[in-house]
Amino acid sequence: MTGGHECFEVLGGGSARAVVRAVWRAATGQGIGWTGLSAVKIGNTGFLRPRRGFSLVELLVVIAIIAVLTSLLLPAVQAAREAARRISCVNNLKQLSLAVTSYEVAHEKLPPASVMEKIEPIVSGGRIIFGEFDPKVGKMFSWVVLVLPFMEEGNLYSQFEFDRTVLDQSNKPQETHLSTMLCPSDGAGRLFYSDPEHTNGKTFAKGNYAAYVTPYHVDRQLDFPGGLGGNGLLLSRVTDGMSHTFLISEVRTRVHENDQRGAWALGWVASSMLAFDMHQRSSRRDGGGCKELVGHYLHADGSDGCWNSLGATQPPNNMGRNFDVLYTCPDRKGAQLEGMPCLKWGGRTDGYLSAAPRSLHPGGVNTVFLDGHVEFTLDEIDEVTMVYQISINDGVILDLDY
Repeated sequence: MTGGHECFEVLGGGSARAVVRAVWRAATGQGIGWTGLSAVKIGNTGFLRPRRGFSLVELLVVIAIIAVLTSLLLPAVQAAREAARRISCVNNLKQLSLAVTSYEVAHEKLPPASVMEKIEPIVSGGRIIFGEFDPKVGKMFSWVVLVLPFMEEGNLYSQFEFDRTVLDQSNKPQETHLSTMLCPSDGAGRLFYSDPEHTNGKTFAKGNYAAYVTPYHVDRQLDFPGGLGGNGLLLSRVTDGMSHTFLISEVRTRVHENDQRGAWALGWVASSMLAFDMHQRSSRRDGGGCKELVGHYLHADGSDGCWNSLGATQPPNNMGRNFDVLYTCPDRKGAQLEGMPCLKWGGRTDGYLSAAPRSLHPGGVNTVFLDGHVEFTLDEIDEVTMVYQISINDGVILDLDY
């Protein structure tokens, strides 16, 4: 046996003990340099020769190859996961649509957007400043609460005390997260809403779906209802057809507990209701008669310039100029950075209520129609096209290829 960097050899006629000793010394590095040579037998000759480990360059090449393969595979894995999440979201919307349809069969009308009490509208100069629907007047149970028996949630429904407001529930059913109300892309299943002023400190579980109640402001939904607007619509009022009318879409939630978005049991804007905020003009630029039509929101010739809020509506994932209008807009800068801008409501005489659908699906939101089919509504959808889809009786039937 020689030391240093030289290898050793064991003659075929040597003793077994010598062979074992030589192999042991080679394996433990004794008598061999820091390079860590190991021994390997050559055929049947009885000779052993050294075997070197991977060099640094070889290791770096292997690591680089693994990194390249990972970078190629990771987007595909992420895309597959998002596709699965989106499919789950679509299935939830279909289940909610089925629950709404079952409610209509049982009650012969669609569920109301919220259990509320009418108020006297505020009028100034012959113009309605605030309509008859104030979400904070009445029992405030959302449409989601009303369709719980048709979502196989009859036990939870029975825990609600309908002789009290939703803010005064002794059994706390509103704190329950519903799997059908959760989109896997958002993570609302661990989030709650509570506000010392607006909910009296009561806690509400968050979800990810809200109904279109009007193409205008929430307070005007009794005059201009959407698919689930007002006090419960007869299907006969949906003259544009169920397959052409938006019903429910997605909303995102924030970790901040004072942000009301997604609080499914509350019949409030951005909690369970969406409003598009498309205004009409009182007159055309050429002086022609483009006047507000009570009970029939839109004119069939929507391109005639009768709109005065283009660019300030609430399309999917809207980032401005209009924002989600909430009773409290906590951490406005943080909300903006999260892609969920908001404003604080200014009150009946100096404010309005509207909110946009939102999701973390790239490029848009899932939307279910009154007939139960689901389509993907793009962030870049034309505003006039979208308002036609929300209004139930504009007389314009759009066959769109999403």
